[in-house]
Amino acid sequence: MKLPNFSNTRVLVVGDVMLDRYWLGDVHRVSPEAPVPVVAVAEQTARAGGAANVAKNIVGLSAQASLLCISGDDSAADELDSLLRMADVDVTRVCDPDTKTTEKLRVLARNQQLIRLDFDHQPGAAALNDLDKKFLDLLDACDVLVLSDYGKGALGRVESLIEVANTTGKPIVVDPKGNDFSRYRNATIVTPNWNEFVAVVGTCHSELQFHDCAQELRSSLNLQMLLVTRGDKGMTLFREGSAASDVPAKTTEVFDVSGAGDTVVASFALALATGMSDNDSLHFANAAAGVVVRKIGTATVSLVEINAALAASQGKD
Repeated sequence: MKLPNFSNTRVLVVGDVMLDRYWLGDVHRVSPEAPVPVVAVAEQTARAGGAANVAKNIVGLSAQASLLCISGDDSAADELDSLLRMADVDVTRVCDPDTKTTEKLRVLARNQQLIRLDFDHQPGAAALNDLDKKFLDLLDACDVLVLSDYGKGALGRVESLIEVANTTGKPIVVDPKGNDFSRYRNATIVTPNWNEFVAVVGTCHSELQFHDCAQELRSSLNLQMLLVTRGDKGMTLFREGSAASDVPAKTTEVFDVSGAGDTVVASFALALATGMSDNDSLHFANAAAGVVVRKIGTATVSLVEINAALAASQGKD
């Protein structure tokens, strides 16, 4: 499969951003104060997470990304801005002085996550009003819209964003959150992982039931496509008027799945914008996910890495 040139493709990403902090070290003893490991922290890093990681993945795939988000007026927001500038992401940030920027702190030892601490904050109505206004200005310049929902409040009015975007005819890719997918009605494609999917439709006891529930969900939401990522079972794409398409997961050693959904939604958005076939889009997104899960923490992939993964896969066929 030959990938298209993404360099002129413009993607608008709207959603929840966060600063992902990592404390890395080693464990040699148990605390005398409580039965917990003591981590001798040797390294501290920070990365752009959530919708910001989607935007970084898009740039990593040689396309152009604009990011519309809400943050607090604090040092974490400044750190996010710096990380995104270095990644060549064009950022439009709504600053809400009454909230704080979302942060996640992960403590790892020997590449194993021991604990994650979340510092979550919801934006106010004034910030959402400002986001709505800026959205109208940015939408016309993009080829495809990505709505990256992490449940932190930036997409509190996602229904109206989808309604406005549909008037332009641009594809709308949604990475969902929560158990109410009716909020995403009339999008082009929604991309839940398996846990998100069953939280909405209930437990599926067979492959046939899974397919029936997925097509019923896709139809009820008036989606053109529904992409369910299934961990070690790969991905399944459901479309209107067509049989489902499955692609197996890449056989690889998995180090970290955090941020893998960001990579999937970024790659599928580019595939939609450039007119790739459904089958090629699926294999492209699957190859990208197979690369990123081999990396520690919130990460991105490049076209060089994906082409290598696709070539290796074709060599085994």
